[in-house]
Amino acid sequence: MQVKPAMTKPVHLSKENFDQEVNQADVPVFVDFWATWCGPCLMMAPVFEELAAEYHKAGTAKLCKLSTEEEPELAQQHGIRGIPTLGVFYKGKEIDRIVGFAPKEVLKQKMDEAIKKAH
Repeated sequence: MQVKPAMTKPVHLSKENFDQEVNQADVPVFVDFWATWCGPCLMMAPVFEELAAEYHKAGTAKLCKLSTEEEPELAQQHGIRGIPTLGVFYKGKEIDRIVGFAPKEVLKQKMDEAIKKAH
């Protein structure tokens, strides 16, 4: 039996896979709502990628990215008014939200708190 390698990159979301990847996940899911024209979003991207590798490997959370340019309906549906916004979902419900750029240490601390809150 072959073991599937752990995901190391954030999952890119669309209306086609949002339900499966976010609502049906059995771990907390962090959704980075972002856009290509957003400077703070671009600054946070490499940090989010590092954290994705770390959390995916540990199996404690799933990290996803949703382009507000490509999926404006999903962003509107979730009440996204400013970006970057990190929505924290667990079992199909948003349980927390982190708005604005945050350095890696702060983001990691907030993510760890959200994971504890979910369990």
